[in-house]
Formats: sequence, structure tokens, C-alpha cells
Amino acid sequence: MTWDGILLFILASFGAVSLLLAQVSDVLSRLPQVIRAWRRVRQEWNGGVGSRTHGRSAGADSSGTRVADSNGERPRRAPLGAPTSEDGDATSAP
Repeated sequence: MTWDGILLFILASFGAVSLLLAQVSDVLSRLPQVIRAWRRVRQEWNGGVGSRTHGRSAGADSSGTRVADSNGERPRRAPLGAPTSEDGDATSAP
């Protein structure tokens, strides 16, 4: 291997590393926007504030995820092993 080959390899390596770092930096700079968009999608999917449930029941959607009641409150989930009502909501103590 000659010096030309060694220098060419070093330059190519630095070019590849700088391209990789630039791409990672770009992805990380867009991450907050992606997270906010994902939260908006989940909020709309779960029947968030100001949206309609489009025919879904107030209990659960097709994936089994609990959605908001008609008054906008999400039902409480019972801890593992705790007594529950028929629909899976936590029962209140007598």
C-alpha cells in the first residue's frame, strides 16, 4: 500500500464519519417535532379534547385502549390483582 492509498483511505473515512454525524444531527434536531406530532396523533386517536370519537364506544377503541368517557375523564385502571367491575375499571371501596 502506498502513501496515496493511505491518504485516500483516511480522507474517505473522515468524509463518511462527517456525513454520518451530519445525518444524526439532523435527525436529533427534528426529534422534538416528531414527538409532538406523535402525541397529537395519539390524542386524536384516543378521542382527545375537541375531537370526536367517530362512533367508538366510551369504553375502549378497537385496539382495546381505554378512551375518555362522555364527560372527558379517562376511567381509572385497577392495579394488578385489585377487584374490578365488569368493564375493567377500578371499583371504589365500600
